[in-house]
Amino acid sequence: MTNTTGGLVMLKEMRDKLPPSEKKIASYILTNPKAAVSCTTSELAKHSETSSAAVIRLCKSLGLKGFQELKLKVVGDLQKDVQEGYRDIQPNEAYDSVLEKMTNNSIQSLKETAEMLHLSELSKSVEALKDAKNIHFFGVGASAIIAQDAQQKFLRINKNANAFSDLHMVAMLVGNVQPEDVVVGISFSGETAEVANILELANQKGATTISLTKYGSSKVADQADIKLFTSASKEATFRSGATSSRLAQLHVLDILFMCVASSQYDASIQYLDESRSAIEYIQQKRRK
Repeated sequence: MTNTTGGLVMLKEMRDKLPPSEKKIASYILTNPKAAVSCTTSELAKHSETSSAAVIRLCKSLGLKGFQELKLKVVGDLQKDVQEGYRDIQPNEAYDSVLEKMTNNSIQSLKETAEMLHLSELSKSVEALKDAKNIHFFGVGASAIIAQDAQQKFLRINKNANAFSDLHMVAMLVGNVQPEDVVVGISFSGETAEVANILELANQKGATTISLTKYGSSKVADQADIKLFTSASKEATFRSGATSSRLAQLHVLDILFMCVASSQYDASIQYLDESRSAIEYIQQKRRK
């Protein structure tokens, strides 16, 4: 799972949000990926009836260093096994078929999420969380459950972590954050106004802000200092996409947790052991 794949997914998800010239280039690459990866910048511009500057702007819009990086990602995609794509369940579908489809959707979501995570942003997130005095996770609806899971994980390694789903509660909390605090806004769509507003408030207070959204520009991601992306899996009739996206969000937060714990390994092991002992003590007391 290196960042040498995911170019086609990025282009598909961003195409409709791009300016006209960049959209033409993205469409050409998606239609002719094998031809596009053998092009120079000027050749791609000619084939897509745009300009070399537009090719460079496209790469920047995708968060990439340049056309060479985009080509490497597309080449990696072409070398992968063909995926079936996200599949929805049908009326009265057999249980074994539901099991197979949901497993496929989850696996694909995790693979695409690994492709969407920029290692530089992941590294910045880990450093920020490692050094944070307080960590505040916030999400609405299903994302609130993700925030609570993150809080539980980081509390186990003695990080002062909070998770609120109530907007007024989190607003009061973030209204008093300090520059050494970190605020993490979670929203799959990236368009949840409450989450974007909380990150905006945290920015005004000087805290470090991290967003966790599906890939692409959004209200939430645009407010964050550090942007983490998950697979932009589509929501189907029975929301199997939403199920997969929830798993992808949990996966990213698990990665963050493990990276922070690994970077402070000895202390983390001690805190985890003490947390486990405390839970066992309480359970023994309840049995008596």
